[in-house]
Amino acid sequence: MALTIESFDNAQTLTREFAAKLADILETGIEARGRASLVVSGGRTPLALFEALSQKDLDWSCVDITLADERWVDESDDASNTQLVKQNLLVNNAAAARFIPLKSAHDDAAEGVNDAEAGVASMSQPFDALILGMGEDGHTASLFPCSTQINDGLDMSSGKTCIAVTPTTAPHQRISLTLPAILNSRNIFLHLTGEKKKQVLNDALDGAAEVQKPVTAVVNRAPVTLMWAP
Repeated sequence: MALTIESFDNAQTLTREFAAKLADILETGIEARGRASLVVSGGRTPLALFEALSQKDLDWSCVDITLADERWVDESDDASNTQLVKQNLLVNNAAAARFIPLKSAHDDAAEGVNDAEAGVASMSQPFDALILGMGEDGHTASLFPCSTQINDGLDMSSGKTCIAVTPTTAPHQRISLTLPAILNSRNIFLHLTGEKKKQVLNDALDGAAEVQKPVTAVVNRAPVTLMWAP
């Protein structure tokens, strides 16, 4: 287990420092390989980070962005992570970035897996930076411990980069990056705020089984940097 913790006095400082770190990583990727790739997560926590990052001065036309997971809803639905990213990250300077959605026009998430995998395959890999969140049940991306698909999502030998997920404790079908796809990243970040989330993480890392607290499967296998503020 290799968890590096970067703690900040407040969310504003975390946002400023994290945006600067991500911009440096992306710029390094562009200089070294011609393109850089960024995987982000949805929810309320990253909104300020997206706004700060979107204003960074770098060649965004050379940056590919996708999501760690997506709800299988139309982009017009407020539950859509695609909508959230387009409204909060793909603006300002970052409007020039190339966005690769996980959601497609199929009625069922399972029918859209091949399209999602093709989109992810078109990105520069390993991903230059990948940002995960975590739920209070220990799920990350849409690798839910309550889902029947959790073992598929954690399977390191499946060769899959995306899976369809139907959680029983949260609404909507989902599509999610698998554990091996998540680990195929040069820099993995866990972005959390609040004492409660930090305690959930500490409890998960205190010997919980990976299928019970899937966030531990990432931390157990790769260097992860926790970006945290109270």
